[in-house]
Amino acid sequence: MSVAQTPDSKNQGGLPPELQKALARVNEISSLPEITTRIVEVVEDPKSTAQDMHEIVKNDPALATKILKVVNSAFYGLPSQIGSLDRAIVMLGLSAVKNIALAASLSRLFRPGSISERFSARDLWEHCIAVGVTSRLIADKALGNGQAEEAFVAGLVHDIGLLVEYQLFPDQLKQVADRCEQNPQDFLQAENEIIGADHQQFGAAIAAKWKFPTTLRYVIAYHHNPMKLKAEFRKIVAIVSISDIICCQNEIGFFLTSQSSDVTDELMAAAGTNEADIGSVMETLPERIEETKAIFSE
Repeated sequence: MSVAQTPDSKNQGGLPPELQKALARVNEISSLPEITTRIVEVVEDPKSTAQDMHEIVKNDPALATKILKVVNSAFYGLPSQIGSLDRAIVMLGLSAVKNIALAASLSRLFRPGSISERFSARDLWEHCIAVGVTSRLIADKALGNGQAEEAFVAGLVHDIGLLVEYQLFPDQLKQVADRCEQNPQDFLQAENEIIGADHQQFGAAIAAKWKFPTTLRYVIAYHHNPMKLKAEFRKIVAIVSISDIICCQNEIGFFLTSQSSDVTDELMAAAGTNEADIGSVMETLPERIEETKAIFSE
């Protein structure tokens, strides 16, 4: 696999024709709300201001309410209550508002239903929330607060390809889940044998359709194999990979994808973290996950 390729070119170009046709249906099945798409565009535009964000968010009362709830929660731990939307946007920053918008929008895509007899679609959402929180906590120690925000949303969207599979190939995904639950094994290999591609490929394709930033595309496309990336693209992907393994080993939500993986010294080095920092994260992780679920899962 050439790391010179972009995630979307690698994954769409490498899929069999019948799966490329299936991916053409993705926009009909799952699309980000228009307001979320506009927010992502604003955040990616270096000329954007907090006022630009305010003009978009004020037209979505539910999202505005969510932002105010988040800014006043333990998730950010600010010293005083914030009552106005424009001040909340200034306090949180454009990147954090993007995170909230993506979280709120993605939550709506996890419709009620079962992946298998044991796991529901909400279990997958719970796993994504947990990986986002874990990534944020690890990144806060390894990278600093600015990139910790990016790590949160990266963890949140890392398994978006499973949502595509759930909607396009529910019977086959159930077979994959059943096989890996009965006999823990390489989840991606099982996907490739039963579906013909894995959730990293499907996820990278839909991330390209949704015009996600490059960092998120790399996370979605390589979170099970971050060492295949060049070093300059690897750090946040490695952080999400470690977080995914931790959450799967602790059986949080839909935990089958990385239950057979281990956090190696090489992976920790790539992420810029160590056993001591991860141990510190684990001490507060359950509480932080519950706080975040309460905010984003309503």
